[in-house]
Amino acid sequence: MPTLVSVFDLPDDVAQAAVKLRGRGFEELEIYSPAPFEIIDDALDARPSKVRVYTLLGGLVGAVAGFAMQIWMSWEWPIRVGGKPYASIPPYVVIGFEMTVLFAGVLTLLGLLAVGGLYPRKLRSTYSSRFSAEEFGLAVSCADCDVAEIDALLRGHSAKEVTLVEV
Repeated sequence: MPTLVSVFDLPDDVAQAAVKLRGRGFEELEIYSPAPFEIIDDALDARPSKVRVYTLLGGLVGAVAGFAMQIWMSWEWPIRVGGKPYASIPPYVVIGFEMTVLFAGVLTLLGLLAVGGLYPRKLRSTYSSRFSAEEFGLAVSCADCDVAEIDALLRGHSAKEVTLVEV
């Protein structure tokens, strides 16, 4: 599948081109920017992050593990205090809550590393070091028949340069 990589000078041009491409049905966009810009964030897809699933799973596992650990300990080493049952839930809420927070935090960190790509890896072939300095990049994956249309659209939005990259 071919990928067109374009170079822009201004964030407004990148954002307008991204919005136009999304409007035409092209969803596989990658924007490279030397700094965060709100207009570029608005042009990107506003789907919620998948990291929240990691947080939910971590919280659920932590709550179950916290209560299960305490109930298991109370049955393994029974100490009856004041005639109360061994596995009385109310005193275990504090430890269960703390385990929920611990597991949710750890899995959120792992989710950020996994989903956000924050681990050492080889850079994509569409990336150029000048996108970290002062220029903006927009990479669009498309079908062979759409290359000419996308090229014209990108050049119409003030792209300095448009190159075709086979990924």
